[in-house]
Amino acid sequence: MNVRTGLEVVASNQRHVLEGQRFALLMNQASVSRDFRYSCDVLNDEFPGQLVALFSPQHGFWGEQQANMIESDHSVYEPLGLPVFSLYSRTRRPTEESLSNVDTLVIDLQDVGTRVYTFIWTVKECLSACAQLGKRVVILDRPNPVGGTIAEGPMIQPGYESFVGGAAVPMRHGLTIGEMALLLNAESERPCRLEVVTMEGWHRDMLWPRTGLPWIPPSPNMPSPDTAVVYPGQVLLEGTNVSEGRGTTLPFRLFGAPWIEPDAVLSRLGNAPRDSGVLLQPYRFRPTFDKYRGDVCSGFQIQIIDPQRVRSFRLTVEILNVLADLYADHFKWLEPPYEYEYVKPPIDILYGSDLLRRLLAQDGPLDSCELGLACELDSTAWWARVLPHLRYAESQVCGSRSC
Repeated sequence: MNVRTGLEVVASNQRHVLEGQRFALLMNQASVSRDFRYSCDVLNDEFPGQLVALFSPQHGFWGEQQANMIESDHSVYEPLGLPVFSLYSRTRRPTEESLSNVDTLVIDLQDVGTRVYTFIWTVKECLSACAQLGKRVVILDRPNPVGGTIAEGPMIQPGYESFVGGAAVPMRHGLTIGEMALLLNAESERPCRLEVVTMEGWHRDMLWPRTGLPWIPPSPNMPSPDTAVVYPGQVLLEGTNVSEGRGTTLPFRLFGAPWIEPDAVLSRLGNAPRDSGVLLQPYRFRPTFDKYRGDVCSGFQIQIIDPQRVRSFRLTVEILNVLADLYADHFKWLEPPYEYEYVKPPIDILYGSDLLRRLLAQDGPLDSCELGLACELDSTAWWARVLPHLRYAESQVCGSRSC
């Protein structure tokens, strides 16, 4: 089945949404049409003279910057001679000056369905700025690559908000970027005028391969849809001294450290990987940058056996449980700063509270009840909360407290 993105829809049968509007566009190199044309070029051709500025999220317009406070400068998109204002620099929201000659801010970004991926928080900042300045926002929706029926991971607790979690949402949230924008805007103290151009042909149970759309990495360490499948759990490793595979060609699908013994880890994990829809293949790798640069790491490559069954958050918590117990003398939590948080440990703002860190500080491994507590999510409450903002054909969503 071929899905038509919001970009394709607005350029064809919903042209009225942008006609007569001076608009800016938030996008990056993954914002493309089915024939690989950048959305700025598509919209400039379809609405000549109306596109007046561009904005870029974390990693830059061309997605060339690495993560964690590596900022991008403002620039110019030379083919159209348009300014590109970076929203991951001295400021993370549009300024009054950058929106001065704009009626509508259009957003066309490919999200990956995980809370800590910063694009949705850039969108939140845009909604707030446009509400304050009286500007309209239009979201050109795109698929959630990990589908829209499963939610995983606990909510952020008050006091742990950050740029990798600006509202109480689960780690894997099951929403498109348009649906997330509708939720955040509705729950804002000062909502803006927001319109979402919905896709055609997308259903909630679709993973990326069924969409028929090309995959363009939306950031340097999201090279494939399979990366997005494991990311909701493996991103927790960013808060530890275990390599999450940055500096390799398989970030987040490789993990390890020089002190890990794969056979010992597998013995302790038992059936947990297969229960989570994956196989952990013992693997060695040498990162070219980031943690353990130039050193050989022993660990695993995550082989996805059944993508519909993958529950990467629970699996990664079980992996951390084993590593913290087996390698107490080596395993460590990293210190801040992390994504503009200078006090709290990175794991706390990734996870959403200090619960996981406190649980793993206990003597001995966590038992099944403690593991359940660390992964607990009231999915029924989550789906009830977001129901008014869902815009696509509803399949059955996971409604248990342990999804």
